[in-house]
Amino acid sequence: MITIPVSDYKHFTFAECLLFLGRSDKECMHYIQEGKLQRMIAIAEQPVLLEISEDPQKKALVAAATPVNGQPVDETVVRQYVSHWLHLQTDLGDFYRFAAKDPMLAPLTKQYRGLRLIGIPELFEALTWSIIGQQINLSFAYTLRQRFVQAFGYHTVIAGKDYYLYPHPAVVAALSPEQLIPMQFSRSKAVYIIETARQMAMGNLEERALQQMDYEAAREKLVSLKGIGNWSANYVLMKFSRFPQALPLEDAGLHNAIKKQLQLTIKPGLSDVKAYTAHWQQHAAYATFYLWRSLYGS
Repeated sequence: MITIPVSDYKHFTFAECLLFLGRSDKECMHYIQEGKLQRMIAIAEQPVLLEISEDPQKKALVAAATPVNGQPVDETVVRQYVSHWLHLQTDLGDFYRFAAKDPMLAPLTKQYRGLRLIGIPELFEALTWSIIGQQINLSFAYTLRQRFVQAFGYHTVIAGKDYYLYPHPAVVAALSPEQLIPMQFSRSKAVYIIETARQMAMGNLEERALQQMDYEAAREKLVSLKGIGNWSANYVLMKFSRFPQALPLEDAGLHNAIKKQLQLTIKPGLSDVKAYTAHWQQHAAYATFYLWRSLYGS
């Protein structure tokens, strides 16, 4: 078993993270069963099945890592992946102290205490998920993502369960829009996804290079890509790059959550959302995430 430390363990609740991860019945990249989280990841291009659970005595998570093809598992990579995915190396104290003074956020940090900002550890997945989700509801976005993963991702069956790796950029770069359109992707989304894959496959957009940029430089780099606007860029910078100030102002879910929390009669416009969120600054990503969480019930 691989021990994965959790920073600020008093502000961590694995069960809350699992509730968020289980919000869609169309999720095909991971399973949640009996308090355990299962996902297949690639390590040195080899598939490895992870089963993640909590060890309260060690104040840590533990992962069983089973190589699908019998290759040795790099434990450091497993720790980095899970820590990035579940944001385990962050301290929520500052955010909770900030939120306690905000009438909109204070009830959420009490209700969902211990929830970490669930991320997306791979840049290509984060980018394409942001493109898939543009201007459609979340349920249909999950349907499109499921079709995309099942059609073009690596697949294996273990103990009767289907496990997938997210499609590789090189695989998607070789596609044509006509292969995505029958899955109900719009032509523009198909073009944007394939072009993003080509940019990554050619080395014009690299995870490491993006991670070394500051927030503004990274945002400018992303919005220079076809199909990536301010909303998509901030979503990726929030979920992949982990910039605390990343704020997807245009997000419909954020607008709906603010309406719900403030008991407004109509959904706020963009100028109103800017006013409500102007003081968030370095807490913007977590504030947004907790508001998103409020839309999914208990």
